[in-house]
Formats: sequence, structure tokens, C-alpha cells
Amino acid sequence: MKNENNDYNPSDVGQNNGNYFGMPFTTEESDLVLVSVPWGVTASYGGGQCYGPDAIIGASVQLDFYDPVSPNQWKRGIATVPIDYSIQDDDALLRHDAAKVIQFLEEGGTLFEQSMVSTRRARVNMGSAELNCKVKEQTAEWLDKGKIVGLVGGDHSTPLGFIEALAERHESFGVLHIDAHADLREAYEGFRYSHASIMYNVMESVPAVTKLVQVGIRDYCDDEVEYAASQGGRVVQFDDYLLAAERFEGSTWAEQCERIVAQLPEKVYVSFDIDGLASELCPGTGTPVAGGLSFHQAVYLLDRVVRSGRRIIGFDVVEVVPGGEEDEWDANVGARILFRLCGLALRSNPK
Repeated sequence: MKNENNDYNPSDVGQNNGNYFGMPFTTEESDLVLVSVPWGVTASYGGGQCYGPDAIIGASVQLDFYDPVSPNQWKRGIATVPIDYSIQDDDALLRHDAAKVIQFLEEGGTLFEQSMVSTRRARVNMGSAELNCKVKEQTAEWLDKGKIVGLVGGDHSTPLGFIEALAERHESFGVLHIDAHADLREAYEGFRYSHASIMYNVMESVPAVTKLVQVGIRDYCDDEVEYAASQGGRVVQFDDYLLAAERFEGSTWAEQCERIVAQLPEKVYVSFDIDGLASELCPGTGTPVAGGLSFHQAVYLLDRVVRSGRRIIGFDVVEVVPGGEEDEWDANVGARILFRLCGLALRSNPK
């Protein structure tokens, strides 16, 4: 066990030390590091994604560490990279510009009326591009040190730089995308790096991603369906309602997971938008949608990925929005998804 000279007792009261799960591990001694990206500039409905990492850290302190899916994997070390709060400062400035653009469009303006929105939109696009570079540099640093890396958002635009960094170190891999939304819109609302465009950007700019497997999607548009169909099998969609309909007619979740996992290559990146879960598990998230996976369905699917012999090369948990002062439910659920993903990523990358 790491930290052998430490008096740390995982069964004792959680330590409020600013680390995910209150763990005492340093980045140097840990096999897995968590990078936080407190950013939510292009949120098109609800906001507050930039506060997700801090909320998850706060809620995670009271989590217990016994995990029957990946027992004792946490002992290999899960470390927290200090949060770069300059990202949150930039978010506050650019969120104002983005909100003005969104308001203009919702009131009937168009992207062709340049005088009202072009400068604000350009600032947001430039700031988002700079964020992508920062995330790529930060995650690349840890990848080059041999660490497994997990990213905690922030909105769903945040992992693009991380996926690009992985693509420079892995010739090919697939993305397992759990989400209520397909996120295949091109420059949604004029924002090139919108949270609603993350998977479009991955498909267009990261050729190393040979397969995108989307699970739980239930709120997406005709353009996204047409784009997915145009990719020659590179995008496979498992619609939430159609999965539910199959279960109503006798199919089991185990059978469905087998079909989902079969679509993935040997190396897998997991992108977990919390709104892929049933809305009662994440009522505060920016764009909640009725339906969705149960907590156990999601964990079972991820476990099946690892049991199949596939390797999780990286992951993200995004779109967790904290509730009010007395409501940690979204962060509580997000912390538990994050912990299970950490354990499964470690388990799929044995020493």
C-alpha cells in the first residue's frame, strides 16, 4: 500500500484536505492523477459547471472506499493536481460574453447580424482555444510521467485538449460516451468549442479516435443523426428510449452491454457526462433530460468494458453542477461515479 509510513486510516473520518476523496497521496507516488477544469463558458441552459470540481471534492470526503467492482485499487494512489483557479477567473469574464450571445440568439437574432455578437463570440472562441491548449499541456505532463489521467469538469467542452494529448500517445482508440446528448453539433450557437460540440470536434480533429460509441442519448437533433450516419460506422448510437424498449420486450441490460462493448476497440477513453444518468440523480446539471441510466447500469457497463479485457486509457466526468448550500446531491453522485471510474481505470491498467 502506498503511504506506508502515514497514519492514514481509510475507515476513519474523511479528511477535508482539498483532495478528491480526502486521499493523502501525492502526485509522485500515485498511479492515477485527477486534473480539474473549472470551466462552463458556453453553457446554453443552466450554468454553474465551473464549480463542479470543488463541489465534488467537498462531497467526496464522506465517501467510503470499499469497492466490490475494483477492490483495493485506490491503494495504488489517486492524487489531486492542484486546481488552476485562473481558469475559473477566465470563465467568469467570458461567460458574460457568451450569455449575451445566447440571449441575442434566443430573442430572434441570427449569427449573420455580426455587429451585435461577432466580437463577443470571437472572444469566447479564442478563450476556449486557449483553454484547450492549457488542458492539453497539463494532461500531457502527467501522461509523460506514466500516470493514468482523469479529468473533472467543468462543462463537456473541457476534455478536448486531453483527448488530443492521448491521440499523440496512442495510435488509435475508441470513445465510450455516456450522455443524454449526442454533442455532435458544429459550432453550436457560433461557439466552435461549445459543450454541445465536443464529440463533433473529436471526430473532426482527432483521427486517432476510430470509434465513438454513444450510450443513453435521448435529446439530439436531425443534423446530429445525419452526421453520425455520414461517418461510415465510426459513430454508433445507442438511443436511451430504444434501449429501454428492448428491455420492455425481454432483452437484458447484460445482453445490451455486450453489444455496446463489442463496438469498442481495445483501448477506450470514457467520457461521462453526468446527465447520462437518470435526471433524479443529477437534477442540478446544466441540461437535465428525463430518462437515462441508473447508477448501477452505468457502473455495470463500465465494469463490462474492463472485464472484456479492454483498457481505459483516460476518462472524464463532466457537467456536475452543485446545488444550493444544503444540497450536495449532484456532487455526491458525481463523486461516486468518479471513484468507480478511478478504480476501473486502475484495474484495467495493472502494474
